[in-house]
Amino acid sequence: MDEKPWLKYYDPPVPPTLAPYPDLPLHHFLEESARKYPDQTCTIFHPHTSPSGAKITYRQMNDRADQLAAGLASLGVKKGQTVGIMMPNIPQFIMAYYAILKAGGVVVAINPTYTPRELEKPLNDAGIELVLVMSRFYDVLNQARPNSRIKTVVVTNIKEALPPLTRVLFTLTKEKKGGDRVERLQPGDLWLNDLLARFTPSDRPKLEITGGDRALFQYSGGTTGEPKAAVALHRNLVANILQIKAWLHDCKEGGETSLVAMPLFHVYAMVAGMGLAVAAAGRMVLVPNPRDLDDLFASINRYQPTLFPGVPRLYNSINNHPDVLAGKVRLGSIRACISGSAPLLLEIKTKFEKLSGGKLFEGYGMSETPTATHCNPFYGKNKEGSIGLPLPDVEAKVISLDDGLTPLGPNEVGELVIRGPQVMWGYHNDPTGTANVLRDLGDGGGKWLFTGDIVRMDEDGYFYIVDRKKELIKAGGFQVWPRDVEEVVAANPKVLEVGVAGIPHPQYGETVKAWVVLKPGETATAEEIKAWCKDKLVDYKIPREIEFRPELPKTQIGKILRRELVRQHKEQAVVR
Repeated sequence: MDEKPWLKYYDPPVPPTLAPYPDLPLHHFLEESARKYPDQTCTIFHPHTSPSGAKITYRQMNDRADQLAAGLASLGVKKGQTVGIMMPNIPQFIMAYYAILKAGGVVVAINPTYTPRELEKPLNDAGIELVLVMSRFYDVLNQARPNSRIKTVVVTNIKEALPPLTRVLFTLTKEKKGGDRVERLQPGDLWLNDLLARFTPSDRPKLEITGGDRALFQYSGGTTGEPKAAVALHRNLVANILQIKAWLHDCKEGGETSLVAMPLFHVYAMVAGMGLAVAAAGRMVLVPNPRDLDDLFASINRYQPTLFPGVPRLYNSINNHPDVLAGKVRLGSIRACISGSAPLLLEIKTKFEKLSGGKLFEGYGMSETPTATHCNPFYGKNKEGSIGLPLPDVEAKVISLDDGLTPLGPNEVGELVIRGPQVMWGYHNDPTGTANVLRDLGDGGGKWLFTGDIVRMDEDGYFYIVDRKKELIKAGGFQVWPRDVEEVVAANPKVLEVGVAGIPHPQYGETVKAWVVLKPGETATAEEIKAWCKDKLVDYKIPREIEFRPELPKTQIGKILRRELVRQHKEQAVVR
């Protein structure tokens, strides 16, 4: 059997290998784009409330990242130290991201909409002492602060990302209404602009940073459902960006415009959106909230993006929006869209391609391979339900679920294992978890990543997800760990026990359901349980469905059988 049958189905310009990969730090891409295309626009920030968009060139972005790197070093950031970013898609996120890397730090991008309780896990697990935050989220961060190791917070206001005229119009009233106004910082905290003003780009710390240094902690459900930090080295991220760039083989350096609407704290947008754009010296049109379709459509109409990484839920929302159907949104500039994080239904793909004239193709990846390992070809055959072909230099096998060792043949179902230059170093402070997922199969080529996903591969080398071995829920592309939701619901004084799992959803791919057993004599409604969760969980973690039961299925040792709950739900859905 051909070990890599997929190579025959690559688009002709895509090479089977990109080796040897350069031993460079990730921020090299920003520096090279600033050197070669200094006056090219790097970011465009144009919220629909603004009459014009604020633009930052590659030279300006690189200079500001150098200044901020000097500022971070002055605050005590040293090589290998974790630094948090808590911002939506604004130019300051990109500046902070590359500044942390230039200062030798390790980026920990945190969902800015987390509640104080949810913030404590990444803050403490990663040992974060310094966070860069947008002012809107400063108060929430401060609520989590007493239970963390945070010493310093650097704060930026959204108006600093706006063009001068809009900045003037961004009045005190608007600041307060949006929650952006901060009257006073805590002692020792600083405003970003004040910190930048202290340094010039030449003050940037002179450090030797190689591909083997740590660059990113990305929190992942791993294979156990317990959040843990997947540690990516600079070379893992560099390799994956080069792989994606090669796959989009007609990507024009200095000539692409990427619509970055997916959140940059998510590794998918971080690599396939920001990372690819920076490496190709492309323009990034930043959308802080992809649910704000007015903002999204205004950006599409004004800046005519050519690349648009997203998730099925977003493409589906666009497909069915009245403005799109009425021809008010000019989608014709979009050439390529990689869909990730959830299964792409054929109906969504077909309709979006008809509306835009571009290509929408499904890929696959995970936080442990930041981000992509498989993708359907740009111009070649896209097979319905398939996550596509392994990218250049990615080895992929299907391994027996019975022994965890035996490679399986075409159309046999087993666990997907991957080996490639983008595979993570391991999990932070978790040698057992690392050993469980990075295993040697005795073939002399190094360790394989056991993904926890159950797949099959057809005769042509196209892969298909069959099921998820791990119980991580992907609600609209976002990661939800059942235990996190269960802990919140179980804390309700009326609840005796609860099980949480992902159930199929026609629009989001998957959504969260809770099965609840109430204490004897208690009564509650689904809306009451949802209201209980509201200030304790970010919106996409709150169960969309709640079913009350007298008891839950369990193992002999008392563990709730989430899979059985999902099976019963699917059976009931068929009956209905």
